[in-house]
Amino acid sequence: MKFRLWLTLFAALFSVSVLADEASVKRAIEARFTGIKVQSVTKTSYLGLYEVVVGDDILYTDEKVNYVFNGSIIDAKTRRDLTEERKQKLSAIKFSDLPLDLAIKQVRGNGKKVVAVFSDPNCPYCKRLDGDLMRENDITIYVFLYPILRADSTEKSRAIWCSTDRGKAYYDLMLSGREPAAAGDCNVPVEKWLALGRKLGISATPTSFTLDGQRIMGARSEELMKLATAAAK
Repeated sequence: MKFRLWLTLFAALFSVSVLADEASVKRAIEARFTGIKVQSVTKTSYLGLYEVVVGDDILYTDEKVNYVFNGSIIDAKTRRDLTEERKQKLSAIKFSDLPLDLAIKQVRGNGKKVVAVFSDPNCPYCKRLDGDLMRENDITIYVFLYPILRADSTEKSRAIWCSTDRGKAYYDLMLSGREPAAAGDCNVPVEKWLALGRKLGISATPTSFTLDGQRIMGARSEELMKLATAAAK
């Protein structure tokens, strides 16, 4: 009984010590780099380094903050990019929280592979990704219009959303360059799209999410489908 009590006390003290170290690293970073706001500090399992999250970036430092470096840590044995894996984990979302009623839905085959894509009608990389995804079978695609690139992105989004067949209007524009007719009188949730994107930290298109919440930026269709396939299992 006493052994268990001492073990519990030791674990608690160890936890407080780690938290104290992480807190001191956070204070030191913010003190030495004026204007930097640290989201989190976590001690890693390699080289005694501390992971420091600042915005979308991951930095690394020693416990005394004598040195700071910005770059990827690669596992030499497995060749895994440990930094990229952490970024993926930190930027993940809860897919079930997405308001799918604000998206254009398309299902092909059994629809087992599920992705959500934030897309601007004027985005060339979105068009490339759309073309790649159109060649996929057994997929469900949710497209959230996210008009952030040009002044007319909003008008194109309005025209797509007010079309009788939103999916056809969207893909006609993105894959064939056929613009939809001018928007009619319908309720277009532009502010909701923009608010959702800001909430999820989306600053560029295309940004995609898989069913398990992993985030992929850019027209990286091969990587996106690999993750979507894994999430569907």
